Amino acid sequence: MNNMLIEGTTFLLGEEVNTDINCSSKYLPGKDSEFVSTVAFDKLEPGFAQGVIANGGGILVAGKNFGINSSREQAIHVLHLMKIKCILAPSFGRQFFRNAINNGLPIIECETSKIQAGETLKVDLQLGKVVSNANANEINFTPLPQEILKIIQMGGLLNFIKKHPDWNFAA
Repeated sequence: MNNMLIEGTTFLLGEEVNTDINCSSKYLPGKDSEFVSTVAFDKLEPGFAQGVIANGGGILVAGKNFGINSSREQAIHVLHLMKIKCILAPSFGRQFFRNAINNGLPIIECETSKIQAGETLKVDLQLGKVVSNANANEINFTPLPQEILKIIQMGGLLNFIKKHPDWNFAA
């Protein structure tokens, strides 16, 4: 994957998905992120994570307020373990949004109502376009700022700071 161009199969979830419940060992005492990644979102759709993992990952498409109420970075780690390449939704919980960026997971706010499960999408983070291979439909979105794209490109905020302790985004 080029960090600015992402291609993958779509996996759909609904609106108001609280990742604290669906991607947290809080409800599975003694279980680590690796285990949680195999059962994530089962309360919403049994076998969801297994389908994503069996496919080798993909693009998560959700309704409004994905990640609402989620302050746990573990949710992002679980999504990385599931090989989620990026998430598309009309809106995100603000803490989840920041955790995703800090951990190098691209998340895009855009209209998702016409995206179907199993489609292959190409997401161009720099141009602000989502293109469906199935029907050539195009969804435009406001591209993320260059600073955020740089953090994502480097795999997260800690990696960025290690390489650029002066916060020089131009380097």
